[in-house]
Amino acid sequence: MTSATEALPDNPDLLKAMLLAERAESERLRQIIKELQRHRFGRRAETLPEEQLQLGLEDVEQVEAAGQAESEANVPAERQERAARRRANRGALPAHLPRIETLVDLASTICPGCSGPLHRIGEDVAERLDIVPAQFRVLVVRRPKYACRTCEDLVMQAAAPARLIEGGLPTEATVAQVLVSKYADHLPLYRQAQIYARQGVNLDRSTLADWVGRAAFLLRPIYERLLDRLRASSKLFADETTAPVLDPGRGRTKTGQLFTYARDDRPWGGTDPPIVVYVYAPDRKAARPIAHLAGFSGVLQVDGYSGYKVLAERGNVQLAFCWSHVRRHFYELVQGGAAPIASEVLTRIAALYRIEGEIRGRSAEERRAIRQQRSLPLVEAFQPWLREKLSLISQKTKLAEAIRYALSRWAGLCLFLEDGRIEIDNNVVERAIRPIALTRKNALFAGSDAGAEHWAVIASLIESCKRLGVEPHGYLTDVITRIVNGHAQSRLDDLLPWSYPLMPQLQVVA
Repeated sequence: MTSATEALPDNPDLLKAMLLAERAESERLRQIIKELQRHRFGRRAETLPEEQLQLGLEDVEQVEAAGQAESEANVPAERQERAARRRANRGALPAHLPRIETLVDLASTICPGCSGPLHRIGEDVAERLDIVPAQFRVLVVRRPKYACRTCEDLVMQAAAPARLIEGGLPTEATVAQVLVSKYADHLPLYRQAQIYARQGVNLDRSTLADWVGRAAFLLRPIYERLLDRLRASSKLFADETTAPVLDPGRGRTKTGQLFTYARDDRPWGGTDPPIVVYVYAPDRKAARPIAHLAGFSGVLQVDGYSGYKVLAERGNVQLAFCWSHVRRHFYELVQGGAAPIASEVLTRIAALYRIEGEIRGRSAEERRAIRQQRSLPLVEAFQPWLREKLSLISQKTKLAEAIRYALSRWAGLCLFLEDGRIEIDNNVVERAIRPIALTRKNALFAGSDAGAEHWAVIASLIESCKRLGVEPHGYLTDVITRIVNGHAQSRLDDLLPWSYPLMPQLQVVA
């Protein structure tokens, strides 16, 4: 029987090479295991998600408030001092909110000292924010009928107002509320039905679904027009995310895709309004973005998905790649343990981002000039450094994969240096995907391909409203009402989100 030692080769160089290969493979496998463990048990974002941070702060602030309430109950002077600070710091309530005034006056205006009349010298006015819980009401439309005493067969009556749901219960504002709750506030229809039931209004989930489907059909021409305007842009962002869709034939869900396309020129002072459009596709083939962006010519900022490369090869499209995606590969290596090369990569990329933070909001010409002066030398030194490190490490490691990912896309990564309109990363469109992920988490899956298309139509209008600062409920209510009342198809531009008044204080939230 041959021993393990006798089976080893006699050549020391070959033995050393075999040992190095085994170590490299072992290190690669350990890194994969760490990634799987982090994916399964750890958080998946590079930074703590804002909503998770807010949840933690809520509890801390609640405990602090309870402690303050307890101390104020025991020390009246402290209660008065804090009340004075609140009055000084709380700011003014929005002017558009209705005011309901209550007069708190003296029971008698007779002076208690001399019994003479008191005269008014001023007043204190205090405003408090009040909320009336969501409340249903019934709009009753009466249409009198008229007859002529002479003409027996003549009966006249005003025409019934147009409705989205003929013979149905909801007003256009009610339907808009269901749409906003589902696609902006991420409340599935069955949860909305539960909320309405608490008000004594029993609406089946299937009834709400009927309303959503009819509204999506009505809004599709506006969505198509929005997509046309998007294609006419000279610079876009693109990304995609999964959209689980029920597949009744197989008794489980299939994985569709929601492609996301965005335009946002505000970082360099562009005047075109921001747009976000989602397009559903049943798969992730390269033919999908090619069809979605038919006629588009310009710069497309993307991640590493190969389908966009096919698009660029077919037309006048330049691909700008994302430094955030490059950074993510090295960040994962640093999270897995000591990784000096990956740490140095993160430091070098951070230097580029610091420059970008300083020039955000400046004109495209200024941005390009500063990048040429400050960022270009950093990038020019970065590439040979990466090639040098790649030559020194095993080609089978995750570090080598991360370096090759960056080097294979280097031309697209450097495109932002030559054009001040281009961003350093694809985060604009990634932020647009976040609401989709929240809706997907709460709803689990779309019921069909057509349902996923409805999701894309309505979510596109709502997300574009949010980017612009247009209140989505008021927008959808007005648009649905105008279309129902015969708004001309030739004037669809009047119904696009940027044709509506903006609310500057409206925050873009997921």
